[in-house]
Amino acid sequence: MNARAIVASRVGITALVCVADVRALAQAGARSWLDQPLSGWNTRGAAIPAPPKELDETRDALIARCDLELANETDIEHNVARVGWIPFRYFDRQLRERDIEIVGGLTGSDGMCRPTGFNVFVFVGGRHAGTLSPTLMNSRTDGVSGAIRILTADTVAVEYARYEESDALCCPASRVTVTFRVDRSGAGPVIVPAEIRTTRSY
Repeated sequence: MNARAIVASRVGITALVCVADVRALAQAGARSWLDQPLSGWNTRGAAIPAPPKELDETRDALIARCDLELANETDIEHNVARVGWIPFRYFDRQLRERDIEIVGGLTGSDGMCRPTGFNVFVFVGGRHAGTLSPTLMNSRTDGVSGAIRILTADTVAVEYARYEESDALCCPASRVTVTFRVDRSGAGPVIVPAEIRTTRSY
C-alpha cells in the first residue's frame, strides 16, 4: 500500500504510545488529554521534536514495505525529515494556507500500512509552532487525529476520534473537534488549544 492509501486511511511529542499501550490505558480508565481541561503543551521557539530512537522497523524497511512516497517538496517537509521523521501529507494533500503549513511525521505503520507513532507539526511563517497532540498517535485508537482545517489566519480545527472500550476499531463512539489558536504575540509563533466540542456521536 502506498502513501496515498496511508494518508487516506482517515487517521489523520513527548512520549511514545504504541497501539497496545493505548488499549491498556483505555482499559485501565486512564484519562486522555481530551478528557482534561485544555492546556497548552507547545513551547514558543521550540525546535521540531525528534522521534523516538527505538523503532520496531527501520526507516528503509518501512518505506519499502508500504511503498511510501515521501512528502519532500517544501523546505518544511525537508526539515521534518532531517529530524528523523518520515514526512507525509495529511489525507494526501498539502495543508498550506496563508503562512500556515501543516505536515505529518510518522515513525511506523501497522500491518495495513496505517500510520503509527505519528504526530502532526504546525509551522507558521516557516517557523515551528508546535504539534497537534501532546503524545504520539496511532491509527484507529483513542485520540487519533482526523480531519484538519485551517479556518483563518490564526485558527486551526482538528477532529479527534474517541473510542470506548467496547468499540470496534473501525468505529469510534464519537469524535470531538479541538480549535487551536495561533499565538503570534511573542518572539515566535506557538499553537495553543482553545476550545473542544463534540461534533459527531454514533
